Amino acid sequence: AMAAGGRAAEPPAELSHYVVARPIYSEPGFQEENERRPPLPPTLRERAQAACRCSRKRAFQIAKSFLPILEWLPNYRVKEWLISDIISGLSTGLVATLQGLAYALLVAVPVGYGLYSAFFPILTYFFLGTSRHISVGPFPVVSLMVGSVVLSMAPDEKFLIEGSNATGTNGTGVLIDTESRDAERVLIASTLTFLVGILQVIFGVLQIGFIVRYLADPLVGGFTTAAAFQVLVSQLKIVLNVSTKNYNGVLSIIYTLVETFEKIGTTNIADLIAGLLTIFVCMVVKEINDRFKHKIPIPIPIEVIVTIVATGISYAADLEKKYNAGIVKSIPRGFLPPEPPNVSLFSQMIAASFSIAIVAYAIAVSVGKVYATKYDYAIDGNQEFIAFGLSNIFSGAFSCFVATTALSRTAVQESTGGKTQVAGIISAGIVLISIVALGKLLEPLQKVLYSSSAAQPHQIQMLNWLWFIVLELFLISQNMAVPVKPYIPCHQVIEPEGVKILKFSSPIFYANIDGLKSSLKSTVGFDAVKVYNKRLKALRKIQKLIKKGKLKATKNGIISEPGINNEAFETDEEPEDNQDPQVPTKEVEIQVDWNSELPVKVNIPKVPIHSLILDFGAVTFLDIVAVRSIKTIIKEFERIDVRVYFASYQDNLISQLERGAFFDDTVRKDIFFLTVHDAVLYIRNQMTYSDNQDPILEKVRISSSTFPFLPSSSSHLKFLWHI
Repeated sequence: AMAAGGRAAEPPAELSHYVVARPIYSEPGFQEENERRPPLPPTLRERAQAACRCSRKRAFQIAKSFLPILEWLPNYRVKEWLISDIISGLSTGLVATLQGLAYALLVAVPVGYGLYSAFFPILTYFFLGTSRHISVGPFPVVSLMVGSVVLSMAPDEKFLIEGSNATGTNGTGVLIDTESRDAERVLIASTLTFLVGILQVIFGVLQIGFIVRYLADPLVGGFTTAAAFQVLVSQLKIVLNVSTKNYNGVLSIIYTLVETFEKIGTTNIADLIAGLLTIFVCMVVKEINDRFKHKIPIPIPIEVIVTIVATGISYAADLEKKYNAGIVKSIPRGFLPPEPPNVSLFSQMIAASFSIAIVAYAIAVSVGKVYATKYDYAIDGNQEFIAFGLSNIFSGAFSCFVATTALSRTAVQESTGGKTQVAGIISAGIVLISIVALGKLLEPLQKVLYSSSAAQPHQIQMLNWLWFIVLELFLISQNMAVPVKPYIPCHQVIEPEGVKILKFSSPIFYANIDGLKSSLKSTVGFDAVKVYNKRLKALRKIQKLIKKGKLKATKNGIISEPGINNEAFETDEEPEDNQDPQVPTKEVEIQVDWNSELPVKVNIPKVPIHSLILDFGAVTFLDIVAVRSIKTIIKEFERIDVRVYFASYQDNLISQLERGAFFDDTVRKDIFFLTVHDAVLYIRNQMTYSDNQDPILEKVRISSSTFPFLPSSSSHLKFLWHI
């Protein structure tokens, strides 16, 4: 017998050898014997018919591709997700309010327009976006880029006036018409936003979203880390309450830091203490939320608490008058009517608009891809271009500046339990309340408070492989063909029952790994992650029926109690993620044959194979992204009882895998074979040997951290199910 979670014992020595006797094949002889039948290419008429054919199902698929909300909203799990999304939306909404105020300063427009920019873009992205977790709105790097255009086209010098009509000063005694200046700057920012939106929609329609393939994980890590550092620098002067120029260009960060520290003697102590205390408290509480998330039913909404407390202290202690602290002072209430852009300005800002459109898109997709990878769903690059493009066109009409996503705000939305964009739309509701009702209450708040929320440190990711990825861009062919296909295509070769053999036909690296995953799913005929999640869902339902007495679990399987009608259930909805192995659980033994008829109605894809052989004969190169992805693929298949093997690998492959930390206690070198035939015979021997074992003693531990393989011919498996 085999211990729970262990591997099958090795077969006897006589089953570990084979003798090969076959004719010597030349290519023509092999083709003749195996009756090569190349597929006939479709005719022009057939291609036209396929392109023009329309059905209800296809029309719905097209509608879902343009409106992703039709994909995820019908499967929304209200009981499990709604509370989390509400809590996340409340926290994220307040952070979005504070950041909108802060980032308006970077754009050089009145703070009220930052609130508009934190509200309007979410309304359209909710329907059009493909990321479930990003928080849409202003981002400091993009805001700085927009502010650069605004300041260059509407500098203070353009609004110098003489006489008593002056409404402001630039700090040097020169009178400035600030009302006219602010109106002009708002028009420039909104026109720029409108133009950026047009460009992004064009990029999406032209399918430029393929560039998301080049956003490798190390590249995304470097990009988000650099962006986080730039956020910190851009907000530092506000935290210190130091006035500096707006620098642009390669060394802008250095210039900003130099001037900030040159003027650090003018720092307001009250603002500095408040800012540092805010950052410290938020970091400590977020760490507590993360470490004790299984014991705390609701994450502590620290942003809400800090804002309420800080506003109350500022108002009660009158920090502005007593300590000259910088406060918001004035937040306008209500909305402005929509206005068309100033088309005559397009020619002056087209170059900057192109850069901003690409950078804003890259930031959003980079952040979205991080969470898509974490929660195992896909980001559609072209649809993201269209979603953000239409969001910017829409919000540009309401005097907003360019929207993308913010790292810290998205981190808040995810860390506080956000599951879908329902949290995003709730956060927009909080911003709306701030605009129409609560703005007056936030006026005593110190500016340093909302700047501190934007300047909180983010997780710094390792960049060890960044140089390697850059080298790939120049040395590796940009052939995006999916490098996986059925073994010996176009030949009548019969695979052993329960075994699938796939051949990879090119190097595997970050730019084609997504295509590989997609092709692998379509070739084997099922999605291993979805199968696993649906089995977990079914097990929960079965357990409930057992508790109700409508089903009974025995060593021979699940049976119905006589005379009881079982509740049928479907599991079309897909759980977002797997159970957390750190959650305290208890074990319940349930023996389930997923490929047979069950006494309850379930909708779970069949898994017709028990072994998957990957022919790596043509794989000459693997990068770190491919190594990690392939290891994940192995574990995804093995936890649904499909063992993965590798065959015909080249000599340098093992060393590449070792450098990428591929091997561990569960992924070992004994799954690699010299030839495909070696792997097939090994599988047959394992199956023959394990037929003599008692399948009742074989157990699978369902968790996201262990992935044992059971080479049993019996499909009845006993699950130690954690609840």
